[in-house]
Amino acid sequence: MSRLTFHHSLILAIALACTTSATFADKLVLVAGGSKDAVNIPALEAVLKEPFGTEFDSEGNMWIVEMVSGNRLLKVDSTGKLSHVAGQLKPGFSGDGGPAIDAQFNGPHNLAVLPNGNILIADTWNGLVREVDVKAGRVAPLKGYATPLDKAKGSGPYCITLDFTGTKLYIANLRQILELDLTTSNLKAVAGNGQKGVPQDGDLATEAPLVDPRAVAVDREGRIYILERNGNALRVVEKDGRIRTVVNASGKKGATGDGGAAIDATMNGPKHICVDRDNSVLIADAENHIIRRYVPANGSIQRVAGTGKKGTAGEGGDPLKIELARPHGVTIHPKTGELYITDSYNNRVLKLVK
Repeated sequence: MSRLTFHHSLILAIALACTTSATFADKLVLVAGGSKDAVNIPALEAVLKEPFGTEFDSEGNMWIVEMVSGNRLLKVDSTGKLSHVAGQLKPGFSGDGGPAIDAQFNGPHNLAVLPNGNILIADTWNGLVREVDVKAGRVAPLKGYATPLDKAKGSGPYCITLDFTGTKLYIANLRQILELDLTTSNLKAVAGNGQKGVPQDGDLATEAPLVDPRAVAVDREGRIYILERNGNALRVVEKDGRIRTVVNASGKKGATGDGGAAIDATMNGPKHICVDRDNSVLIADAENHIIRRYVPANGSIQRVAGTGKKGTAGEGGDPLKIELARPHGVTIHPKTGELYITDSYNNRVLKLVK
């Protein structure tokens, strides 16, 4: 091969590599949230009102729950059309036993999808978990769990998460982590003694205090991850029932540590977590306006999305160059493994496309 031909071949190879890199670069794209205050239209066009959580059923439908500005349960089907399934805009408590569309919720913070396709709603400020029977179009309280209405804002269900068998529901109520066996309706505490404080590494989780458990998720091996909002920390209950801190031992507010040891990192008012396919933990670090990943295999923390500046810029581009606004939800699509971010105060849902 001549030097000229070799030179041209090298340039072509570099160009192709760059093109391939650019073509397959990660990007965050909009999947729901627009400017039309209507339903039964494309989700990309429909206004969302303070979305807090996003989950998927086995048929690939996306379900969105809105907090107190909306109090609605929304469905985005496989064609991308958004419909209104349950809840009225005005907060309240009504509708059990009746049509889900006429029911009232009060500040729901989270949701979970049962194996049968029904939707569980953390009706936070009503102190209940309520089940929407999707096929029948009815709503009813879930048996086995309730918080007195006068205590709901301080200890209602702020996060509900199913284990990977779909038979146990974990509830974070700002005081403890509870486990509800859906086959027996038996409820028990699995972390937190009801007192406010920082747990010591190695303590039995049920005997240790917690600062304010805001979210919970269980990995495929049975570890229970607990996210604390004002504790600014991620903790784990190991299979032996003992608790330890894995992100932010100091508990200080901040946004430091990406790329390094998670135990030395700081967070600021994190609100939600989910477990990825590799058992790493995705964190909606809400008041930092970023999404992060804790990697148990090496104890590191990584930034996944967000510049750290509150805003709207960057949609459709590099996840690390997009601006978010207090994201309160992260979830992994059960079939594709794609990350979905509920960008709550930009009133949109984003998907990370690789």
